[in-house]
Amino acid sequence: MTRKCNLNAIMLVILVPLLSGCWMAVAAGAGAYGGYKMKEKGYTVQSPITKEGKRSDKDKE
Repeated sequence: MTRKCNLNAIMLVILVPLLSGCWMAVAAGAGAYGGYKMKEKGYTVQSPITKEGKRSDKDKE
């Protein structure tokens, strides 16, 4: 019984790092799909970084 338990623990230690990359790929794919669907419905993305020439009135004062 302990041999089987040890084997399961070793397999867990080996498999967890291998699967971590897959979770990141799934999350990235889900985000891309969500962005694609939002774009279809008319939503747009705005950059939070503005150029020097396009400052608001508060920044000029």
